Amino acid sequence: MKAHHGADDKVVLLVDDEPDILELLELTLTGMGLKVDKVRGVQEAMSFLAVNRYDLCLTDMRMPDGDGLELVKYIAAKKIDVPVAVITAHGNMENAITVLKAGAFDYLAKPLSLEQLRNLVKSALSLPQAAHTDDKQLLGHATAMQKVRDLIEKVARSQAPVHISGESGSGKELAAKLIVQSGARRDQPMVSVNCGAIPENLMESEFFGHKKGAFTGADKDKEGLFQAANGGTLFLDEVADLPLAMQVKLLRAIQEKRVRKVGATTEDPVDVRLISATHNDLAERVKQGQFRQDLFYRLNVIPIQMPTLRELREDIPQIAQQKLKQLSSNAVVRFSGEALEALKNYNFPGNVRELENIIERALALCSGDLIEVQDLHLMPAERTQQEASEMGDKYPLPDYLDRVEKEALLEALQKTGFNRTAAAKLLGLTFRTIRYRMERLGIKSPVGADDAD
Repeated sequence: MKAHHGADDKVVLLVDDEPDILELLELTLTGMGLKVDKVRGVQEAMSFLAVNRYDLCLTDMRMPDGDGLELVKYIAAKKIDVPVAVITAHGNMENAITVLKAGAFDYLAKPLSLEQLRNLVKSALSLPQAAHTDDKQLLGHATAMQKVRDLIEKVARSQAPVHISGESGSGKELAAKLIVQSGARRDQPMVSVNCGAIPENLMESEFFGHKKGAFTGADKDKEGLFQAANGGTLFLDEVADLPLAMQVKLLRAIQEKRVRKVGATTEDPVDVRLISATHNDLAERVKQGQFRQDLFYRLNVIPIQMPTLRELREDIPQIAQQKLKQLSSNAVVRFSGEALEALKNYNFPGNVRELENIIERALALCSGDLIEVQDLHLMPAERTQQEASEMGDKYPLPDYLDRVEKEALLEALQKTGFNRTAAAKLLGLTFRTIRYRMERLGIKSPVGADDAD
């Protein structure tokens, strides 16, 4: 049972009960300069894994004495440091998603594509010895943040699609970058796209590319986002904003691992890991019929929920002081005790991004090397129901409407760092309208704010 390989050999364990499949896999892998051990069942594979070191385990899903999922769970339970990939039946995405959720590195669908097999093997062999997230970038000792760090470390050693949810400014893109930096594709391109920023009529061309002459203005061939990310990672930010027609095309590209340029007659294979993010509740979008359920399940294989700053309240002083150190270029500037307490008790609707904006503004406003409460210019806390009642609830109506409008404006401005153009877009107003309403309600932009026109 003990296999004899050199210490420097890269060794793959193949698990399949079909001799012809085993032979095809062995020929392909030995052609890549790898050593191979072959077994024909789950129990035998477990015996080999118990006494040998492997760089990859590649197993079929269905075998007489069990299935590949059992092997994935066994490797996870025994904490064996080997990526495992599962060969699934063509079109059976349910099995593929199940093994990915259980901890598989990746999957291959039958009939086997040797090009996809080689890409998978190269990625698996590129995994670092251990994935460790940079604690300096994801600050906080709270359980919610530790859970995120642990999940990032786990999913970095997989090719499973990851969906990151959380409020605006909570660090979704940072989490995506950390997954890539700790994984097998760290030296390959990471292409980020804001799905809400692409005009719908250009979306297919942006994602998949186009051929010269495919439409008016297509004066040359163009690569799409999938081609640009080939071999690496495609980060789909604000994925909830994808129109339904594009969701269908994206689902097909993910399942087939092939894309067709606009105006082309053939498809091109692509090897892309997908990470998506949104501040919206994607499951709720599915219920409302605004997001396809099959695409949701395909993207949401490993979900990561970024905590809000409100959930990290005890960590806010540490996070604020670390951010101050970064933003002040290590100059000798500090918070007063009262300023730290005010930050700790603030609700941060814009989360870490808002905290950074507040600190940058405070650095510009503070006199000397001490940041006081008044330098922070924190927005008033949201009123409790009791306070609202004391203010006369909805009467007189003009005053009530002014209060509601002012709160909505302040919230939008705070989320956008007092960028009036961005806040107007968020509220569905024109720039002229938001400027007028700010003047009418006595809302002034803080000194140093990004008050773009």
